[in-house]
Amino acid sequence: MADAPLIYVCDDEADLRDMVAEYLARHGLEVAQAACGDDLRALIAGRRPDLILLDINMPGEDGLSVLRGLQADDAPHVIMLTAAGETVDRIVGLEMGADDYLGKPVDLRELVARVRAVLRRKGPADHSQEEAGGENRFPFGKCTLDLDAAKLFDGDGHALPLTAMEFNLLKLFARNKGRVLNRDQILEGAHDRAWEPFDRSIDIRISRIRKKIESNPEKPAVIRTVRGIGYIYDPG
Repeated sequence: MADAPLIYVCDDEADLRDMVAEYLARHGLEVAQAACGDDLRALIAGRRPDLILLDINMPGEDGLSVLRGLQADDAPHVIMLTAAGETVDRIVGLEMGADDYLGKPVDLRELVARVRAVLRRKGPADHSQEEAGGENRFPFGKCTLDLDAAKLFDGDGHALPLTAMEFNLLKLFARNKGRVLNRDQILEGAHDRAWEPFDRSIDIRISRIRKKIESNPEKPAVIRTVRGIGYIYDPG
């Protein structure tokens, strides 16, 4: 399975880890397990994974603390595993850069679909702005989105940290320049999951994107809010 995507499952529940690992392996993914944050960091030090399934509610060092530490480096993609009622933790996790979340008890078929969706949106590991073609580059304020490289570059040509879901949102806006997109259209086009009432994850991710692309995130000019409707990408 040398070419299979590498997934780390970090959860203090051994039975759940075994079940998830076995199911993912049956679907062609390479899997290793970690019972806590220290175990996970040891795995990462040995080999960087493509994606981490991270339990938020672990005893001792919780998943949010582990996630915070991951964001300091070139972090792998992360899907949070959360219990029902942990809405605040989900929001905080998304704000900290997690790509997605899945509630417990875990539906294994949905889990595989979510994992594949995040992996599918991943960009190539090594690309530079100069190597990418010009047809699929879009200006986003002080930055440039390169769809071929699946990266967001700043004005100096340096790639900025970008989660898979943030990239998917930017790509959706780039393909709909000047068009107002409502929440349902954004959720359907970029979120890879059914609409959820009161789901704030789109707003959170757009807020994160604005901090990267806008000269003044408090007064966004590139991705603007259309009150009562949704958002519009207007590069000017």
